[in-house]
Amino acid sequence: MENKNIEVINLTKKFNIGFKKDQGALYRLVSFVTGKETRQETEVLKNISFYTYPGQVVALIGKNGSGKSTLLRVLAGIYKSDSGQVKTSGRVYYVSGLSNGLNLKLTMEDNIYLVGAMMGLSQKEIKEKFLQIVEFSGLKDFLYTKVYQFSSGMISRLSFSATIYFLEHLNPDVLILDEVFGASADAEFEKKSIKKMAELIKKGSTVVLASHNLEIVKRYCDLAICINKGKIVCIGPPEKVVLEYLNI
Repeated sequence: MENKNIEVINLTKKFNIGFKKDQGALYRLVSFVTGKETRQETEVLKNISFYTYPGQVVALIGKNGSGKSTLLRVLAGIYKSDSGQVKTSGRVYYVSGLSNGLNLKLTMEDNIYLVGAMMGLSQKEIKEKFLQIVEFSGLKDFLYTKVYQFSSGMISRLSFSATIYFLEHLNPDVLILDEVFGASADAEFEKKSIKKMAELIKKGSTVVLASHNLEIVKRYCDLAICINKGKIVCIGPPEKVVLEYLNI
């Protein structure tokens, strides 16, 4: 058996939450003036444990607010855990379905170079991938348009296209995807994205993804983990875990 490349043992993550929703405006005003803000510590992840092997595709599923994105960010090193152990080996990259580091005031062309530079590629390496990125995104006509004028789907296309081609060059050991699929609301682009992702997986990358697209989970993932209210409620074959999730 190959060595595990992600190992999570009894992970707990807490956040300090400010005002409660039922606290009135007067209470908030007094707290602001006195500087005594009431904060409540909330466990977002509770004793999470699982592991992966190289080349696995692992899905995290659960309702909004269940803790999926928090878990991915802990795996990526964006958040620190409060207790437990998180071990990853090799190069770990995190990709969000949102703008993922894009500067909305810059053009599409400028943003491709920006993303590449942020990921550690040289100008020469970025140029080598540039035309492929533009072609894959399907946004050639908007190359010199500032990104704030893009729709959310176009931003997702640009972000994913640039990131995936640069990742292909970097050949990551662990790839973490936070709601990437479905963000473009474009079935054709989604199919292209999955196919491109499969090329990375064949090279041995482990993929951990959060997605509300249950068909992708059932068809392409080796393992699924259902999270509810910060706890793992089911882990196993995707078909079984999806069924469990639908019954929550």
